[in-house]
Amino acid sequence: MHQNIRFQFVASNYRITNNLTKRLTNPQSSSYYATQHFQSPFLCEKAVGKTRSGSHYGPYYDQRYDVAVQLQTHRSFHSLGCQANKASGKSLESQRINEKLENIKTNIGKQYQRLCDRDSYVTAEKVRNAFLGMGDDCRLLLQTFDEYLAGFLKRVGKDRAYSSYDNYRKRRNRLASFLEYEYHVKDIAFKELKREFVEKFVVYLSTVKGLASGTIHSTLKKLKLMTYTAYKNGWIAVDPFAGFYVKAEYAERRYLSASELQAVMDVRLPNYRTGINRDAFVFCAFTGLSHADVSKLTYADIHTDDNGERWIIDRRQKTGTQFRVKLLPVAEMLYERYKDMHLSGDRVFPLKGTYNTLNMSLRHVARHAGLSFNPTIHMARHTFATTVTLTQGVPLETVSKMLGHKRITTTQIYAKITNDKIGQDMAALSEKLSSVFKVAR
Repeated sequence: MHQNIRFQFVASNYRITNNLTKRLTNPQSSSYYATQHFQSPFLCEKAVGKTRSGSHYGPYYDQRYDVAVQLQTHRSFHSLGCQANKASGKSLESQRINEKLENIKTNIGKQYQRLCDRDSYVTAEKVRNAFLGMGDDCRLLLQTFDEYLAGFLKRVGKDRAYSSYDNYRKRRNRLASFLEYEYHVKDIAFKELKREFVEKFVVYLSTVKGLASGTIHSTLKKLKLMTYTAYKNGWIAVDPFAGFYVKAEYAERRYLSASELQAVMDVRLPNYRTGINRDAFVFCAFTGLSHADVSKLTYADIHTDDNGERWIIDRRQKTGTQFRVKLLPVAEMLYERYKDMHLSGDRVFPLKGTYNTLNMSLRHVARHAGLSFNPTIHMARHTFATTVTLTQGVPLETVSKMLGHKRITTTQIYAKITNDKIGQDMAALSEKLSSVFKVAR
């Protein structure tokens, strides 16, 4: 026999009662189910300017929320006193039932009072969630991260790249591994996060995972995004990691020198697909496009100006920042090479596979070209910034605009001042100064 133990919570005057009613559902069952009923006020008087200090009067509507407590009793036990609002008798079973009922009522009252002190109004749902540990105070870190990833995944292919989603997912998994390693838990509430948490996380990433400072820096940015989200939504009063910073010390970015780039352009390759990937790499080296941007590049993105010169005018897939870059002679030759293929979606290059598969193909290119290292498609972007533009005298500000960077500090990571460039600048400076300054004889 099932019996419903119903807790009616009247929010307007803190009255808590438990109305015990019987419902015959399964004669063989030996469980009693307790359900809480909450009634919540909407302070209509307050809305029209009539308030009473220190009390919660006014009209309210019934809002019912049931939660099964599942108080286990013996099948033959039927002495629930409906009038007394408790189990009758002095048996141990009755005492156990009544003690749990009192604990539940006390806990509900405490949660209601806490919400009244904190919020401008209280609803039955808020009280129920607080009682069950489902309120804002119990928002979890990885739960929020997973919700963010789910929303991010819906934007992939529109204004976000899958590679960016995969990057966020890896950071999330590192955070989950740390929770298992350090705290032996699957998730943690935002309110439990303290400064020492992020300090231990940095040590874990550095020692256990063996990550460099640049990777640690980017991982912390994802974690701090979650805590900022919690702070912004009012789930926590203070962002526990605000002001915490790990300086990123990036390794030297590799790029192709002029001779290495020429070797890649001249090499004869054994198959057609590798040749396509090589051409895409060279095109990126002379335009500064990333893998995501060259993969989605269409003929509609290439415009012809009044002088008959072609320009790529598009927005970066990663950031949405607009960039403009003129097609240099090498890039224009590759554009003409594939123009008559009429690919689906009006794409310029018939690229297939992922970022990693393209890099695997470039390893074959490097071997045939005699390079001593394995280039990646992203290395072409660094080559454009350093070898093709900056070394040839293009100002850093112009390079930054062509790469679609929001900050010039990012371009400084990409573009390096080569020894040849220093030599050219110093030679020009020597020539200018020779006619200005004279040493007295």
